[in-house]
Amino acid sequence: MKSIFFNLFKKIIFRFFILCLFMLGYSSGILAYEHPGGMHPKSQIEFVKKQIKLKNEPYFSAYHQLLVKADSSLTIKNHALTDFSVPGYYQKPQEHRKNSLTIQTDGFAAYSCALAWQLTGRKKYAEKALYFLNAWSSINIKYSGNDGPLVMAYSGTSMLIAAELMVPCKKWKSTDKVRFKSWVKKIFCKAADQIRHKKNNWGDWGRFGSILSAYFLDDEGNLRENIQLLKSDMFERISPDGHLTEEVKREGNGIWYSYFSLAPITAACWVAYNATGENLFLLQKDGSSIKAALDYLLYYNQHPSEWKWFKNPVTGSINSSQGFWPVNLLEAMKGIYLDNSYDAYVSPFRPIINTKHHYAWTFPTLMPLRIGNY
Repeated sequence: MKSIFFNLFKKIIFRFFILCLFMLGYSSGILAYEHPGGMHPKSQIEFVKKQIKLKNEPYFSAYHQLLVKADSSLTIKNHALTDFSVPGYYQKPQEHRKNSLTIQTDGFAAYSCALAWQLTGRKKYAEKALYFLNAWSSINIKYSGNDGPLVMAYSGTSMLIAAELMVPCKKWKSTDKVRFKSWVKKIFCKAADQIRHKKNNWGDWGRFGSILSAYFLDDEGNLRENIQLLKSDMFERISPDGHLTEEVKREGNGIWYSYFSLAPITAACWVAYNATGENLFLLQKDGSSIKAALDYLLYYNQHPSEWKWFKNPVTGSINSSQGFWPVNLLEAMKGIYLDNSYDAYVSPFRPIINTKHHYAWTFPTLMPLRIGNY
């Protein structure tokens, strides 16, 4: 009889111990998210694979567009810098561009190869993606300069998205993966967190970079903190008529900077949705909403002569040095809002890809967004 009670007692204690471990993990944010996830959840990847197999458009053309970029990346040598030093653009533009280009080139190469590996399973893409991730995590030990944290945040996102795609890859050695996670914590996330409280596009890129890091590192606490930041001042950043209060101040570049804020805002909302199921795209207050800001951006990019903030503002074009904007953003957002005006605007340019400068909506035609099931 004693042995029966003793065994029952042991079972109760064991179950209580497991429950305590579970609650500890939940409360401290160490429970793992689904990987890959964040920008490219498994359901999206499987949907795209099916479209490719069926040769459905525009996915099939976009897939071959990706492979061209990934193949061109196979011969690139890394440009990792020990000190990612980026001076202010308006003070030293040439040095700013030169040093920024290092992570932009390598990050896009890593991202395109990682996505190509997910869609094809070909080891050449896996090996090249890991080559860039390992290079930056082993060589880069700091960032500096006035624009160092900003450029690290808006261009380094490509490295985080690539790493997320590579999480299940068996070729990524555990020691290399641990070193990359350390780089994320000490360099990338530090840069993103440094600027995420700013009230303009700096803060928007900081929050996107930080929420990407939190997802990759399974840091639930930091992820939810970024969601709270997004909610806390969204309607200070976006006015009721849809203009972005800080970005329209940028004189002739006001339309560009409005896009440059909305890209990370929407991308951060997408990661938040994939992590928690919370749909921040629907938030609104007194007419102010992300949708209103997108509509405002689209209208004035098409009608710049009516832009009241400055004469002859810069608008997006296919020849822009920063990528063809805002086409990539609106291609992504048509999947969220199902707006026919977005589809009409972007359809002549498909398949759409953004290869330059910053990385939020990089492959929007190939990797569509959905609220609910794919």
